[in-house]
Amino acid sequence: MKSLLVEKILATEGLGEKGFFETRGRVYTFLNPVSYLDALEHKGLFDRFDGIFADGALLVAAIRMCYGEAVGRRSFDMTSLAPELMEYACKEGKSIYIVASAQEQVERAVEIFRERYKGISIIGYRNGYFADEDEKGAEAQHIVELNPDFLIVGMGAIKQEEFLLKVKDAGYQGIGFTCGGFIHQTARNMIDYYPAWMDRMNLRFVYRMWKEPHTRKRYLMAGLIFPVRFVWERFFG
Repeated sequence: MKSLLVEKILATEGLGEKGFFETRGRVYTFLNPVSYLDALEHKGLFDRFDGIFADGALLVAAIRMCYGEAVGRRSFDMTSLAPELMEYACKEGKSIYIVASAQEQVERAVEIFRERYKGISIIGYRNGYFADEDEKGAEAQHIVELNPDFLIVGMGAIKQEEFLLKVKDAGYQGIGFTCGGFIHQTARNMIDYYPAWMDRMNLRFVYRMWKEPHTRKRYLMAGLIFPVRFVWERFFG
């Protein structure tokens, strides 16, 4: 039995990068082995996305072994989709709006982006913490009125997906991406978070466990629970 989440990942793979950056009115998110477990409990939420990317070598390998399908690993960080989007936005004169992390971190990240990508049009940004649903609604309406070409949202799994869909439901016609911890990683360690050799060897999770101790429990859980849940869903779900 094919998982709804895997079906969405495979469909997204067929869009091609041109579709990611040029077809407006779409929102995308990313799943790694940790967030995949969360998504299993919120399938209806993730089914509303126009595309889901496989973020992580383990998830890519699991899809290949259990479904016989090849997908590429894509993450919203500087090892994958983020620099492609930034370069495209600069080249085509596209605007970007960011909702993510704490205020100090998003401000620092924007400074770094502007230093790296000269002329990039970041037309607004704010932190990803909201007092209540009314504040979220007001921000969603503000984004719709501002109408950025790209919206980047990093608020942690589920919260970021819920907010991005709220903005789309409010009438946003641009292209939205969730970005997980990309903004706070950029703010803490400049823009190139992962050492090149770690990236080449697909050891990004090891580096993050070392740099961010709070992630260790989540990664260990993924290593133990994800394979069992994934195989069960594929063959017995």
